[in-house]
Amino acid sequence: MMTDSIMSKAATMEIPINSNGDTGTLPEDDSLEQDLQQVMVSGPNLNETSIVSGGYGGTAEGIIPTNSIKGPAVCYNANFNKRIPVTGLGSNMHHSSSSSSMTAEEATRGVAVEKLETVKKWGLNTYKCTKQMLSERFGRGSRTVDLELEAQIEVLRDTKRKYENVLRLARALTNHFYNMVQTQHALGDTFADLSQKSPELRDEFGYNAETQKLLCKNGETLLGAINFFVSSINTLVNKTMEDTLMTIKMYENARLEFDAYRSDLEELSLGPRDAVAMARIDAAQQQYQIHKDKYERLRSDVTIKLKFLEENKVKVMHKQLLLFHNAISAYFAGNQQQLEQTLKQFNIKLRPPGADKPSWLEEQ
Repeated sequence: MMTDSIMSKAATMEIPINSNGDTGTLPEDDSLEQDLQQVMVSGPNLNETSIVSGGYGGTAEGIIPTNSIKGPAVCYNANFNKRIPVTGLGSNMHHSSSSSSMTAEEATRGVAVEKLETVKKWGLNTYKCTKQMLSERFGRGSRTVDLELEAQIEVLRDTKRKYENVLRLARALTNHFYNMVQTQHALGDTFADLSQKSPELRDEFGYNAETQKLLCKNGETLLGAINFFVSSINTLVNKTMEDTLMTIKMYENARLEFDAYRSDLEELSLGPRDAVAMARIDAAQQQYQIHKDKYERLRSDVTIKLKFLEENKVKVMHKQLLLFHNAISAYFAGNQQQLEQTLKQFNIKLRPPGADKPSWLEEQ
């Protein structure tokens, strides 16, 4: 029978094993699978067969009828031997960690490239400006000049130098006069003490003590006026004028950059006109326009600041010079009332004696 032949064939067939433990493939495997499929499809049902417990050639007592076995029929699955790939979690975790590391590397690379571009632009701009400055110094390059504005800037610088000298002398006068007032104060105390200890010269020492105390009081009032004068001049010179000069410095730097890119554009315009050169000319034209706009904007700012500075300077100096004149004249004329009136006119409040000293709570 066909079934007996297949079973005998399967029983006597050798199964080779490879070195890694997998079963090998024989040429008879394909024919054996085909025979088994044919048996499963067209062969007898399990109810019609019997299971031999004693092997082939056993006795009849070893035959167990299979019609008593209940359960589903056996069906052959041809796809059983196919391997199903299973994707593990390890590969996903590795993929996510690698992608995050790549994102961090790209961000770091982007920051480095941006810094490199900034340094490159700064270096190119510095080179162009240095070249333009040297060309102007040796008389080989041209520079943009606004004669009226340059004259105003030079006047401002000269005025600042002169006002700095006035400020230095006023501070020296304040220091000297402060020392004189302190000497008068000490001298008045000495005269007052001697007036108490010398009965025969009590009146003479007493007159001199009162005179020195009055001079000391008037000297302190004059010191208040001079300190106010020095403070106002210091604000005008070291803040207002300095702010304008900082804007002028920015304007001069913008002028140098503008001339540097203008000279660069002129050199490129005199060269060949191929595709590469035209692209460079277009880029130079854009940079020239950018620096031209910056130069014109700062020139306008300097013009406006110079105008307001001149108006502010006249107003401040008119008030301070009048204060200085009236205070000095009243002091040396001995007119205490006029001196005090001058301070009230300019809203100057004197500090009481000992105001600069910290309180005993602050010393603790």
